[in-house]
Amino acid sequence: MGNRKKNVRESALEILEAVEKNQAYSNLLLNHVIKRNHISGHDIGLLTEITYGTLQRKYTLDFYLKPFIKKKLEKWVQILLRLSLYQMIYLDKIPDRAVIYEAVEIAKNRGHRGISSLVNGVLRAIQREGVPSLDLIKDPIERIATETSHPKWMVSRWVSQFGIEKTKAMCQTNLLAPTQTARVNTTKATRNLVVEMLEGEGFEIQESPIVDEAIRCLKGNLAHSKAFADGFITIQDESSMLVAYALKVESNQFILDCCAAPGGKTTHIAEKLNQTGKVIALDLHEHKIKLIQENADRLGLTNIETKALDSRKVTEYFKKESFDRVLVDAPCSGLGVLRKKPDIKYSKSEEDLAALQSIQLSILEQAAQLLKPGGVLVYSTCTVDNEENENTVEQFLHRFSEFEPNPLRLTEAINTFIEEYKVQIFPQDFGGDGFFIASFRKK
Repeated sequence: MGNRKKNVRESALEILEAVEKNQAYSNLLLNHVIKRNHISGHDIGLLTEITYGTLQRKYTLDFYLKPFIKKKLEKWVQILLRLSLYQMIYLDKIPDRAVIYEAVEIAKNRGHRGISSLVNGVLRAIQREGVPSLDLIKDPIERIATETSHPKWMVSRWVSQFGIEKTKAMCQTNLLAPTQTARVNTTKATRNLVVEMLEGEGFEIQESPIVDEAIRCLKGNLAHSKAFADGFITIQDESSMLVAYALKVESNQFILDCCAAPGGKTTHIAEKLNQTGKVIALDLHEHKIKLIQENADRLGLTNIETKALDSRKVTEYFKKESFDRVLVDAPCSGLGVLRKKPDIKYSKSEEDLAALQSIQLSILEQAAQLLKPGGVLVYSTCTVDNEENENTVEQFLHRFSEFEPNPLRLTEAINTFIEEYKVQIFPQDFGGDGFFIASFRKK
């Protein structure tokens, strides 16, 4: 038993070290390490839980550890203590003594006697005395930052933009494990039919109350389903599905998706065209374009054309005023997807957000020229930030007088959140990603 479990914790340590050292992405590393270390079955769940949980709560765990650590530790020892404490505090199923035993074993294998006795000492002291209370932190912003493990600059920025209650709710939601959601390929089947298929395969499925063609998966991973392989579903967040609604797609339209990979929105638009018209999907990178094409083929969609192209150069390739609809799902800081990618919390800086805005505006400026008069341009991001969202949109309207705000209608459940032509969705609204959508019409 010791040996099998050790494999899980050592693997978690390895992933977390790589994330810290190389700013590597945890989701890619996780899959790589699972394959390489031959981790299977129940252990995959445990490894995922320990890795994401420890990453997700890094600042909180460091706050708890601080009084028990008297000297500067090597990085891997700090991470080993974090992941051990994470299990002691947040995982009920594993007894403390097992966690401590495993931690000491890993320390022995990797370090020397002194390190293993330090690890043992720190964890046993915490077991005896308990962790310090978060109530000791009096400053409200620092308190939220520590309690929900978000950088202080991010919390204070959100508090100034959205107020303290909304910020706190968002930061707390960001700690929860996301529910997997998928979109039914309506060109092949109805939602009811797909729910039956998946239940037949042993998945636990719920219909989405937010989007008519969406489902939520409460048990199992839909990526491994037959329904997925056969092109009946696309794994996609519910917030992201609203973008195709914003475009008000009509049959036979010619539509441009500027920053399309991996193709969730592209394929959704193609499905809404119901095998008519055409979507042209662009992305900067050749390997990402291949992903879009693979998705289109799996879903059996023949009305998608892909091209590797920088969206800031679209006017050199396409005729002006040639598209009925244009989607700019812009490069953004990704602060809306922290539940799925906790690494982003720690790697972003405030300067990054300012730099992104100029890219967003230059893509909008190019894309705007390709739209026919009377056509609709939709701008979307997977972030929660006024500068990248409201501010970018206002600057665009200010610079391009031939565009006007276009009243936004999405799904019944979402229409209450809309402010005329734009909507900011928060993670706590219905458990989807934080997302922003705005719609404009060319006069």
